[in-house]
Amino acid sequence: MARSSLFTFLCLAVFINGCLSQIEQQSPWEFQGSEEWQQHRYQSPRACRLENLRAQEPVRRAEAEAGFTEVWDQDNDEFQCAGVNMIRHTIRPKGLLLPGFSNAPKLVFVAQGFGIRGIAIPGCAETYQTDLRRSQSAGSAFRDQHQKIRPFREGDLLVVPAGVSHWMYNRGQSDLVLIVFADTRNVANQIDPYLRKFYLAGRPEQVERGVEEWERSSRKGSSGEKSGNLFSGFADEFLEEAFQIDGGLVRKLKGEDDERDRIVQVDEDFEVLLPEKDEEERSRGRYIESESESENGLEETICTLRLKHNIGRSERADVFNPRGGRISTANYHTLPVLRQVRLSAERGVLYSNAMVAPHYTVNSHSVMYATRGSARVQVVDNFGQSVFDGEVREGQVLMIPQNFVVIKRASDRGFEWIAFKTNDNAITNLLAGRVSQMRMLPLGVLSNMYRISREEAQRLKYGQQEMRVFSPGRQSSEYLRPSPFPKLAYFLHQITTPRSDFSFGLSILCRSFQFLLPSLTGNSRCSNPDSSHSLPDPLPIIAVIFYCSFRRGGYSSFPLGDSCNIVRFRTWVELYS
Repeated sequence: MARSSLFTFLCLAVFINGCLSQIEQQSPWEFQGSEEWQQHRYQSPRACRLENLRAQEPVRRAEAEAGFTEVWDQDNDEFQCAGVNMIRHTIRPKGLLLPGFSNAPKLVFVAQGFGIRGIAIPGCAETYQTDLRRSQSAGSAFRDQHQKIRPFREGDLLVVPAGVSHWMYNRGQSDLVLIVFADTRNVANQIDPYLRKFYLAGRPEQVERGVEEWERSSRKGSSGEKSGNLFSGFADEFLEEAFQIDGGLVRKLKGEDDERDRIVQVDEDFEVLLPEKDEEERSRGRYIESESESENGLEETICTLRLKHNIGRSERADVFNPRGGRISTANYHTLPVLRQVRLSAERGVLYSNAMVAPHYTVNSHSVMYATRGSARVQVVDNFGQSVFDGEVREGQVLMIPQNFVVIKRASDRGFEWIAFKTNDNAITNLLAGRVSQMRMLPLGVLSNMYRISREEAQRLKYGQQEMRVFSPGRQSSEYLRPSPFPKLAYFLHQITTPRSDFSFGLSILCRSFQFLLPSLTGNSRCSNPDSSHSLPDPLPIIAVIFYCSFRRGGYSSFPLGDSCNIVRFRTWVELYS
């Protein structure tokens, strides 16, 4: 009997091990699994020249029927050193970015607008099917099938793996602005450190090539000449046999007379299958707006990968200062697919004259794109020399090399940015603030480092009480006074902190404050809410919290309410903490 039980246990262990091995090997984008993958980036063949960084702007613009595309120079020394490239698409309403794929993985930040996109993942079934009766009513009994259609909106970070074809469509009434970051030195790209775009339709102009190649083609008289799509180079008879079509359709497939470029205007009969949220399902809570749900590794397969994460919403901030601003990050913890492409991103918002602590990224380059406002930025190299000291304005790109220290101060108009990182788990080290390297050093070490007294070392170490985003000006002692109710202040702080374990408290708070806070706080501004007269009286709020805590069962799935009121309440918590 004992031998039989042991044999059964061993068989079960072998079976489970085999199943887990299949799960690990099923993704064609799964590159890790060996220590060699840690060296996931090709090194630059030439030494990096980083003595004089510049805020870059697009060097070329390609007009299309329904928008335009702007590109940065791939031959730029800074971009070549980091092995990256930047593109900006502006798509007008009802504009369609033609499907195509690239030789490098990309991250796309939706700076403005909303729309839908499709990704043709190899080996996955066409799970979206049109209703047969609907097709028959249109005079045809044909049933269309395609892969999943994915909606997106402003603030979303979209992932596009290398070699995977995708298209994007603007469903809104205003322009759709997309900021595209390509990692050309990623291990997925085995050609050369240049971005190559392969289109499935049209005759788009190849604006992705570098300035040097562009100038060579200009001297040959081919500048601005339309390129062909992937089918243009094949013989007609091959395409006729491969697709079982006639010669007329082959010529359209090649796009011989197509002058619309890469963004085309869509006709009125453009239809794709996109499930809408049903009111009954929404009321039952089956649709969850939050994307921060945890994955167990078994639910998510290659065909159902989550390929987007919204880092623009204020309630998802990882670092928040009610007077200074917020910073949100997306890495492989929040979006697991980033582990496959080995990239991550950071979204930052600074209020007027606020500052980001001096810091550096340990294991990646950072490519910062300014989405709104402006800031004075300083970057220092390993020699202690300033390699950049200037203003970064909206629409400009600044490449910050690995381990170079950077500091930002917003202008009077504030500053917002998106920073792309060349590592799926970029690590940031701070040089000032509550969790900085200064706090980690003993006072004796600090006093001897800088030849200062122990009292001066204490001021240097503990003078800055904020973490990463600093409020404008010097902090007053009034802000740092201890709370008369520390446990209550801690509880209130927790239920208003993003990703808190007190999720029920947050939902109750949002439900209650959506109706109560406007009458308590008035119509004051949300940005940089530092005026004491706009803060609510604590007693009504405390009463609301305790009253709703006893009735929390019915409100557990209520979505986040008015973020303006939450910002006001967080300010009150900070002042009384």
